[in-house]
Amino acid sequence: MLEHSTSRNLQGCVQYSPSLPILDSGNRSVMAGRRIIEELRQFTTCDISDALCALKYRNGGFLSNLTMWSPERQSSSTKIVGPAYTVKYVPLDDPAPKYEGGHYIDSVPASSILFISCPANTPNAVYGGLMSTRAQYLGASGAIIDGRFRDLDEQRALNFPIFARDVGTAPPAPLLRVAAVNVPVKLQSEVEGQRDMAIRPGDYLMGDLNGVVVLPKEKVEEVLGLMGKRVEADEKVREAVVKGMSFAEASKKFR
Repeated sequence: MLEHSTSRNLQGCVQYSPSLPILDSGNRSVMAGRRIIEELRQFTTCDISDALCALKYRNGGFLSNLTMWSPERQSSSTKIVGPAYTVKYVPLDDPAPKYEGGHYIDSVPASSILFISCPANTPNAVYGGLMSTRAQYLGASGAIIDGRFRDLDEQRALNFPIFARDVGTAPPAPLLRVAAVNVPVKLQSEVEGQRDMAIRPGDYLMGDLNGVVVLPKEKVEEVLGLMGKRVEADEKVREAVVKGMSFAEASKKFR
């Protein structure tokens, strides 16, 4: 088993860091991809959403109802960040061609985050402990399940980060099959304005105690620039408010 480590950034969050080097994604170099991940780790999902809202992304990249289950249930400062590796499940009778690329878990790129998509309200789990065992060995940073997963005790024993809608017990095979890997998928949400949220291969995902956000890969550099300025301004507002200045006055002065 390859070793993994955790580190702590300036905001006190425990970082899950595979010890394998990141693989190249698209036209980005390995070094550029590593730099982006390290820079994003200094921020939170809320910081990303603030920046995306400033760029007219109404939902700020927020993917609703995906919360932390492992290594702890919403009580850990674990943070994951990395490029998306997507898997699309469909019903058994779906007309989509059968996926012939082998098992998706054996092709997970190092430092990526699995994003597993399945039809809304599916009662069966689509991800389990053996998947995380293999993903961790290959250096994945975590998994985000747009549905149910299982083997929670195994996930926590692995200390592997999992964000999901819920847990389940039954496997996917009686209801679903994999139709595609590393293709754009849509969030399976019933929340207003969320149904058209797309997650594309190579988009950056972040999950922390606040939830999960998706950052379009073409907006990464712009968002990084905005976040640095906004976080600095917010810190000045905080310091002023602590000293007694009104929030309205501090915001007007520093934001």
